[in-house]
Amino acid sequence: MKIPSPLRSGKVREIYEADAEHLIIVSSDRISAFDCILPTPIPDKGKILSTLSVFWFRQTQDLIANHLVSERLEEFPAPFNAIEEWRGRALLVKRAEVLPVECVVRGYLAGSGWKDYQVDRTISGVELPAGLRESEQLPEPIFTPSTKAEAGAGHDAPISFAHLVRTLGTERAARLREISLQLYRFAAAYARERGVILADTKFEFGLIGEELILVDEIFTPDSSRFWDAAQYSVGRAQASFDKQFVRDYLETLDWDKTPPAPELPPAIVEQTVAKYREAFERLTGEAWPSAFF
Repeated sequence: MKIPSPLRSGKVREIYEADAEHLIIVSSDRISAFDCILPTPIPDKGKILSTLSVFWFRQTQDLIANHLVSERLEEFPAPFNAIEEWRGRALLVKRAEVLPVECVVRGYLAGSGWKDYQVDRTISGVELPAGLRESEQLPEPIFTPSTKAEAGAGHDAPISFAHLVRTLGTERAARLREISLQLYRFAAAYARERGVILADTKFEFGLIGEELILVDEIFTPDSSRFWDAAQYSVGRAQASFDKQFVRDYLETLDWDKTPPAPELPPAIVEQTVAKYREAFERLTGEAWPSAFF
């Protein structure tokens, strides 16, 4: 059947209008890095992102409500319930007013946070102790929000908590920080019991009326930095179960990080697929894909 045109297209997802109160979010196998969409897909990536998000939405629903209605294609409204290629990668969700911020929580010193720390010992205006090393666990997790860039609209930019207050107001900014840290601590403890370190992660939130809810994805290899606890060592970059592996490969190329992005070789694609699947299996305790499809 002919698939209806999407309401919006992002770096990884298409969003369709189901009805006045609901949307359908479809996760593709596209992968982005440095705010560029790569031309090479990662097989099963969209299904892993959607299925893992469903897992975490259910794990965290007692902490905060979320937008998930159903992941079962049979429960989607027509004509979307007949699009078989969407099975496993599409979610029926509540329509919400998405807040214009990414809520980042860092428990370890890595990535752009490590680069910022080396300049002036701060990340998004949060002062940190002197003498910390790359990948070191922070004394306490920190909340470091950023702007949210759409595909092709440039880079996400870190902002201070004071900036967030000016944008959203004192009460809402404080609530975002509180629930983001709460969600991080919950998932970090859960993952650590399974031999996985949740180094950092990001959330998106929306409003339905005045109710704050969790939207988009949660604790996936696209939104989080996962490390193998058994291989963890302070003072160096870590082997990860996420798309940092792709970023690391791209850093070895003579590419200026502007479109068009380069193709990924088959070996990098295969290793990336394996990392996404391992993240799923380690976190859920279920084999991919037999437990869900």
